[in-house]
Amino acid sequence: MPITAEQVSDLVESVVTGQGFDLEDIVVTSVSDRTEITVIVDRDGGGDLDVLADLSREISAVLDGTPSTTDEEYTLEVTSPGVDRPLTAPRHWRRARGRKVAVTVSPTDGGSPRQVTGRIGPVDDGHVRIVANDKGRFRTQDLDLSTVLEAVVQVDFSRPGAAELELCGLDQEEIVRRRSDS
Repeated sequence: MPITAEQVSDLVESVVTGQGFDLEDIVVTSVSDRTEITVIVDRDGGGDLDVLADLSREISAVLDGTPSTTDEEYTLEVTSPGVDRPLTAPRHWRRARGRKVAVTVSPTDGGSPRQVTGRIGPVDDGHVRIVANDKGRFRTQDLDLSTVLEAVVQVDFSRPGAAELELCGLDQEEIVRRRSDS
């Protein structure tokens, strides 16, 4: 009987959290006679490839040492969430601070949902500040996270200015890093 995502989660969650990551998702798919297991993890500050490789080895050791997976052929991938991952938890918003986002907000007056776009600012106590730049004029809007119907980080080819990133709540070191990476 093939292993399920729930079984993998039960087996590896303590390994993942022990390395300071959140277990975001497990995807198990069967391809021919092989099982593909994808473990999606994230943490504040992200994880570089070496850290993810170490985590992958630890997870593989756990799976290899478990009777239900010992004889099963599988491929393991440990990865971080993609840029198109929906923002569904406060930690997702916090980790994406300064990134461009498109948000669909539920109507407050019974009308239609509305779209809000901008950069993610501070996240605090169930609220997020969205910083919009309209040709150098900044506007901020605070959203209650409970009113967000959908939110996805956008691919961003622009190079945000220091003032815009400062409004997002980033410190000077992070602003310098992001502006030099662009």
